Parts: sequence; C-alpha cells; structure tokens
Amino acid sequence: MSVSSLFSDFRKNLSVSNADDISTKYCNITKRLNLDFWELESDTRNSLQIGSYGRHTAIDGVSDLDMVFELPSRELERYKNIAGNGPSVMLQDVRKSLLKRYNGSDIRADGQVVGVNFSGYRVEVLPAFLDKDGNYTHGDTNNGGSWKTTMPRPEIAAANEMGKRTVGVYKDASKMLRAWKNKVGVGIGGLLIDTLVYNFFSGNDKYDDAPYADYPAMLVSLFTYLGGLEAQDYWYAPGSNQRVKCKAPFQTKARKAARRCQEAIDAEGEAAKSKLWRKVFGRQFPKAEALLKSESAQNVDTRDKEQFIEDQYPLDIRYDLELDCEISKDTMVETLQRALLLKRRVLQGRGLRFYVKSTNVPDDYFVFWKIRNRGEHAVRTGQLRGQLERDSGNNEKIERSTFEGNHYVEAYIVKDGVCVARERIAVPIASAA
Repeated sequence: MSVSSLFSDFRKNLSVSNADDISTKYCNITKRLNLDFWELESDTRNSLQIGSYGRHTAIDGVSDLDMVFELPSRELERYKNIAGNGPSVMLQDVRKSLLKRYNGSDIRADGQVVGVNFSGYRVEVLPAFLDKDGNYTHGDTNNGGSWKTTMPRPEIAAANEMGKRTVGVYKDASKMLRAWKNKVGVGIGGLLIDTLVYNFFSGNDKYDDAPYADYPAMLVSLFTYLGGLEAQDYWYAPGSNQRVKCKAPFQTKARKAARRCQEAIDAEGEAAKSKLWRKVFGRQFPKAEALLKSESAQNVDTRDKEQFIEDQYPLDIRYDLELDCEISKDTMVETLQRALLLKRRVLQGRGLRFYVKSTNVPDDYFVFWKIRNRGEHAVRTGQLRGQLERDSGNNEKIERSTFEGNHYVEAYIVKDGVCVARERIAVPIASAA
C-alpha cells in the first residue's frame, strides 16, 4: 500500500459521514425561522453556514455546527430600544420559533446563540442583522446586553481562496490537524487551526498542489512551524482580521508530532510507518496492509477487550484537561508530581491515584477512565485491560502498580454526548526486586 494510497484513504476517512443529516437540520431550522420572521416558505434564504462546516474544514465527528440567521433589519432598532436586555429578548424570540419545530427538544438561549441539541451534535444559531459591508450585527446577552459585529463572510472567502491556490492542500491539512488534536487532546478551536494553517501556507508555497505522496514532508514542515511559534493569547483570522483566542498551548505537542512524522518517514516497512502515523492521527488513519497482516500473524489475544472512546461518543476535542498522579507506599505519599513519571519508573506494589488536576470544560460533564495494561506479564495472565470505566463522581482513579511494563492511563470528558477533552499519562512500572 503506497504512501499516496494511505493519505488518500486518510483524507476520505475524515469526510463528514452524516453530512446529509446535518444539511437537513440546517434546512429545517432555516425554514422555521423564515416562516416566523420573514413569512417565507424557504429552507435556504437568510441563512449562512459558518464555522468549520461553512469553511469546509470540518471532519467526521464534528459536534459544534454554526449558522447565521439574518433577521429583518427593521427589527434591530426595536430590539435596541427594548428596556433591559434587548439581545436576550431577541434570543428568546428565536428560541420560541424553533420550539415550534422541535417541540420538547433541548433548545437553549445562551450568550450570543440559540443552541439546538441533536444526537451527536449541536447546531448553534446566531441571530444577526446584515449590514451594508456584508458583516453581521448580533447580540450578546452577557453583562446586561450589548451589540457586536462578526465577519464570517470574509473568513470563508479567505479559506476558499487559499484552498483554490493550493488546489485543496490547505483544507486537507486543516482537516488532518483536527484529527491530530482529537488524538492527542489539544483543546484549540477550529478557527485557530484554520488560521495557523493559513499562515503556514501564506509564507510557504512549496506544497501548493502537493500530491498525496508529498503529504508526509508537508506535515513535518507544518508541525515544525506550529511547534516553533511563540505563545500568544490570540492570532488574527484571515479575511476578517478578528482576534482568534488561543485556549490552550499546542507547541509542545506539535513538536512531538513533527518528530513522530519524521520517524514515520524514516521507518522501515509499511507496518512500522502505519503504526507511527496512527500515533499522530489516531484510528482515522488507515492501517497499511502490511500492518494488518502483521497483527493477524501475531494472533492477537482474543481476551484483549480494549475499548475506544470514539466508538461510543463523537470525538471533538475543544477543551483542555490536565491529569496528575499521586504515588504512595503503604499509607505514605511518596510523590505528587506527574513529571517524575517521565524520568523514572514506578516500583511494583505502589499505590497510584490519578486525578483531574484542572480542566476548562464547563460544568455538567462526566469522566471516563481507561487503564491500559501492556507487556508480557499482562498478556500471559490475560489481563490486557483497556475497558472504559465511568468515574464515580470524584474525578479520580485508584490503582496499584502490579505488572511490570509500559502502561498508560487515559481520561476523557464527555459533555452533551460528545467527548470534548482527553489526556494521557504514561505509567512505566519496574520490578521491585
């Protein structure tokens, strides 16, 4: 299986599989709002798909979908003149309209949008007013209510222009970065990804019109570029020049990805290359035929019941999660520092307490843990753990260092039916003898 075939299949695997259902929901929302605000029978007019879906850089599993619905301009002054919080009144009017179409559904008016929750994703409707420059004035209910401007049209135009210049490579790279951030748990937003990739191609035309065979080298260059960026609170979005907030640092993990990509290029054999690419991009990156044959020849233990979060929930990492580990002997705490696990092995017979040290996921979420035992002893005794276990409510997992080998613990945060944060701790265990 050639490099070109692997990356071609990878790109196909990233395509949004429920695009028809999403489009239907967009149309149904638009039709209902047009009836109530414009007295029109139309499921397309006055509506604009924005966000990653509108820029055509979303990937399968996308859970946050955005749209602007244009309200009649005459309504703007009316809402502005309402005593109290005019934006709040506007959002409630839109919510009441959508409740006619989705009676009993989870529809929330919050901040700037009205969100409609569906199975596996949420459509956020931004009610707004089109101005003479093609931008939108929209409300914000926070702090007593205010009116702001957003400019999605020039952002979409800039993305399309770069996509045309690079013959699709720019948008492919943006999609692949989304797979990477979902795999390694980088809590950065889609617009920031598209902005950073746009900046990379703006200063580098080497990979314009690159064939799939050149994607490995392009990705090494892209991750190296990301890893070399100075930490900033925000970047400026292409087209609109609006500030895009950076919610979490990404440079360290980008540098690691660059190294892994180069290792994949240098590796001998398809199976070794494929394994490394999957460590960067996750299970959406296809297995090479040689890897499949190798796994089959190894006669993988059927007692291995490893589970994967993406098989149970859509995976769309948008928030940050930090884990830590407390190591104890008998009743005495030896260390309380995850960084020490990177420098030395844990001796057998120690108590281990893994816990959520910090996260910026909003409240009303739950946590899953996965303890992955690996190594000869775990295989021999049939204890290849890897099942997903829901947290009891304390955001912690109590374990014991029993089996020698390289193991890991991973935590996942699920909110509104979507996995939105993940993090892993490697746990190397050494014999106490």
